[in-house]
Amino acid sequence: MTRVLVVHHDVDIADIEVEELRRAGYEVEQCAGPMGGGSCPVLFGQPCWQVDRADVLVYDVWAAGDGRRALIDDIRDLYPDTPVVLTSGGLMLDWVETSGPMGVTPVLGAPSGTLLAAAVEAALRSAAPRRQQASIGHRVVAPDAGHAPRW
Repeated sequence: MTRVLVVHHDVDIADIEVEELRRAGYEVEQCAGPMGGGSCPVLFGQPCWQVDRADVLVYDVWAAGDGRRALIDDIRDLYPDTPVVLTSGGLMLDWVETSGPMGVTPVLGAPSGTLLAAAVEAALRSAAPRRQQASIGHRVVAPDAGHAPRW
């Protein structure tokens, strides 16, 4: 069963997304991310046990509270082979990349089960070549953009 980690700063919306994904047949865990009051290891350049367990990540574009790309860049740096679905209740921000090593699968609008499940499947398909290459011993790593851990 595909394991999904939903990271959202708004617990009510996260609950909806989690329930919709469970109904679609996914095993789902939930995290409030950096805005949830706990310290997020990803922001310190450290791996996260919840992300380690996930097959795909569903992140709110505002999970870091500022709508900047730093959190997503950190995720992509630490987990280049893990697909990321990026959700937004409104407009997607101009920094969102949909292809390449920093690419994510964007979802706009209300978190409907059909929309989320389709995005999860699309993200898994887009990451399949990277994962396949990594599994044969050639780790694909995001290019060093010259940034240090952000804390």
